[in-house]
Amino acid sequence: MESHLIKARAPRCGRLSTVAHAGFGQELEAENKHGLTDRISGFLVLIRPLFFILTPINAASAAVLALGGYPSLAQCLAGFGTAAFAGCAVNVFNDYVDRDRLDVSALSQGAIRGMVEALDDPYTSYLDPETYELSLSSMEGKFDGIGAQVAMEDDRIVIIAPIAGSPAVRAGIRPGDVILEIDGVSALEMSLAEAVLLIRGPKGTSVKLLVLHQDKTEPEVIEIIREEIELLSVNHEMRGDIVYINITHFSERTNEELSAVLRSVAGEEATGIILDLRSNPGGLLDAVVNVASHFLKEGIVVSTVNNKGEGNVLTVRSGGIKTELPLVVLVDSFSASGSEVLAGALQDYGRATIAGSKTFGKGSVNILRQLKGNSGLYITTGRWLTPNGRLIEGEGIMPDHELELEGEDAIQWAIDYLKGSKS
Repeated sequence: MESHLIKARAPRCGRLSTVAHAGFGQELEAENKHGLTDRISGFLVLIRPLFFILTPINAASAAVLALGGYPSLAQCLAGFGTAAFAGCAVNVFNDYVDRDRLDVSALSQGAIRGMVEALDDPYTSYLDPETYELSLSSMEGKFDGIGAQVAMEDDRIVIIAPIAGSPAVRAGIRPGDVILEIDGVSALEMSLAEAVLLIRGPKGTSVKLLVLHQDKTEPEVIEIIREEIELLSVNHEMRGDIVYINITHFSERTNEELSAVLRSVAGEEATGIILDLRSNPGGLLDAVVNVASHFLKEGIVVSTVNNKGEGNVLTVRSGGIKTELPLVVLVDSFSASGSEVLAGALQDYGRATIAGSKTFGKGSVNILRQLKGNSGLYITTGRWLTPNGRLIEGEGIMPDHELELEGEDAIQWAIDYLKGSKS
């Protein structure tokens, strides 16, 4: 919840789409230098402090509104009732009794926030200058926070996954926990960004969360001491002749980490791979495409469609370490965004057997744009489609084998499946 996933670099990759690392981060998407849409879960705002492209809004950006039969900027402003808005502003400044409360900046931010909230999209939000600046501080792959990933689900702030070894884990935070209050303040009307900001904070300080565990009827107050969180994305171990790989999120380092794993096991005479994407909230789309390219020879990994029906296609990349070992991918209801893109691609090509439960269903493309005055707009700009054209948003990925197993039991099922497939 603390770290906003943002990647500031030239033109970069929910139901969950906005996942955040608390550290949190949110998943965000941005355009990379090739003009392709990337996804960043903002990891949440991991959001993992990792990945956004900051594109200032200017006249050229506004002009896009006039293209393709869509409302022009003038029409949009007319629709907003410009005269009524201006009249309201004049009356407020002329007649409001408490003139000390007439803060132009605060009132302007309130107007913008109201416009964005009227969209009723949990993954589109206005970031005031303070929030925006905090988001920009999360680009180093480490941040101060509790070490958890969050998302919006049914208008509630939900823990997707605490990071292994983090303060959140030690304090008792679990996947599926609903955050009801943050330091005594109700979180029920908060945006994901607002909650992330409150949960983040300097290491050594504490935050109290009122959470409702999935299997409980009464909420619990959990106090957590913030620490510096480092985000390693790939863990692995050999299970006999089976390689078990757990990808916790997709960051700039994921491809390098996974490549090192695949090189290290090349001489292990492995006969299969388990790719565990459970509770993976997503991350950089660019990293997702790189991971998919280790397992696919060619073809589309994911395509995006914007509000004009225009699409971008991201394809398998050449080079790097390739493996044709039999593959089982484990997913659950907290596998979201980038992890759904990867599972969907591997499933569409029949490259992997997907096992577990239906995934989260976060398939929105989101971009963080810089506004005048150092504020920002995190906006949904498109939807992701699997190679076969399946919509991820609101639908999720249905596994080939539905499992009621969790934890180590699901891993053992995958090991038995791979061994059985060899006989």
